[in-house]
Amino acid sequence: MTAIKICGITRRQDAELAAELGAAFVGFVLWPKSPRAATLEVVRNIARSLENGVMPVGVFVDPSEREVEAAVDAGIRIAQIHGEPPSWTNGKPPVRTIRAVHLAAEGDAIEPNIADETVLLDAHDPVMHGGTGKTVDWARAAIIARSRHVILAGGLTPENVADAITQVTPFAVDVSSGIESSPGIKDHARLRAFITAARGT
Repeated sequence: MTAIKICGITRRQDAELAAELGAAFVGFVLWPKSPRAATLEVVRNIARSLENGVMPVGVFVDPSEREVEAAVDAGIRIAQIHGEPPSWTNGKPPVRTIRAVHLAAEGDAIEPNIADETVLLDAHDPVMHGGTGKTVDWARAAIIARSRHVILAGGLTPENVADAITQVTPFAVDVSSGIESSPGIKDHARLRAFITAARGT
């Protein structure tokens, strides 16, 4: 079954509903320029109270090692990195990392061209780094998903997630803006509909 990540969490009630409905991951955007930015205090108040094995993910853009470590102290268990990762002092990060990538201009390549087994594939936006509501080319994403664990992001909604899963067969799907009433505020009816559609595929 395709796993589900609910991203852009800023409120406890949204995280708790996602967990209750079976999401495997909830994401906290720890990039101050995002309209869905969460503070470490928000992470601290929500992440450690999650049940049902839901994994808290910190979303970073060009983070420093100190920023990632502070998030881990607050309860983050996976670091999703857009842009460049830090040069880790001990040679490895304090938690599992997942790199965000986008489709190259042509073919089935990704940028940055990394060899990681698991990647988050999103629409390319050099300014917003995600949460744009733009979809990726699912046909090309499906080629990448044949050889990697792809977390498919970009423009997913309750209305199209079933088609996305059918076409791409990703390891997981990631939604943020597609289930919101405003940035960082999840519409609970749409959140339910998204998870129902994804789990029914």
